[in-house]
Amino acid sequence: METISAGNVAVITGAASGIGLAIATRLAAQGMRVCLVDRSEEVHDRAAALGGQAAGFVVDVSDRAAVEVLAADVAARFGPVSVLMNNAAIHGGADALSGPEVWDAVLGINLMGVLHGVQAFVPAMIAGDRPGLVINTGSKQGITQPPGNTAYNVSKSAVKALTEGLAHSLREQVGERITAHLLIPGFTFTGMTSSGGADKPAGAWTADQVADFLFERMAAGDFYILCPDNDVTRAMDEKRMAWAMGDVIENRPALSRWHPAYKDAFAAFMAG
Repeated sequence: METISAGNVAVITGAASGIGLAIATRLAAQGMRVCLVDRSEEVHDRAAALGGQAAGFVVDVSDRAAVEVLAADVAARFGPVSVLMNNAAIHGGADALSGPEVWDAVLGINLMGVLHGVQAFVPAMIAGDRPGLVINTGSKQGITQPPGNTAYNVSKSAVKALTEGLAHSLREQVGERITAHLLIPGFTFTGMTSSGGADKPAGAWTADQVADFLFERMAAGDFYILCPDNDVTRAMDEKRMAWAMGDVIENRPALSRWHPAYKDAFAAFMAG
């Protein structure tokens, strides 16, 4: 891919660990000048480990002004951005009745952090004449909406809608010169999902596997980069997503996949 080449600049949020760090490592290996962004001070050590072409920035992406300062700093120090990955996210564990603090925190980073990144960096990418990539990290939970972590589901559902709208806007303004992509990880063993455990569950992919899959599918031109894992195949994901949309089409109860009255119907649908 022309965009991913030596000397070009990449900005990745949530880059101190997990998927963000795996992507940063691969881009640095391609000779790109990589800006690793995270709210953890560890991002400086991660950048140093990647060598002189990488730099770490401690930024809270929920702070719009801080992201705007970041964009100005990157432009002054490194020049035009070719790859932007809005990846920073937290879980939170809030349901619809949880207090506002956790909702503010989850939406502030997972949704507004993505929007801040898009609005701080993409206008300059559009104004330039270089090819570019914008990658936003979503989640299958933003599509199938499993109960128990509603705030996270809402944030990732909104990232899906935001990225779809961005892809359309980019296509109208610059054709295919700058493309947007929605990364939809499966069960991935990262600092956010490990719950403090040191051992990767057998069903999970590693962040490196997600990174490899991302680049493979971007090269193929995919917008929706739907990752499988060691437990769930793409075919299973497709059926689960089709069932979720069927709730609307068939006017079933909300989240009928987890409704006791639909347990047998869902099992039959998956087996069919």
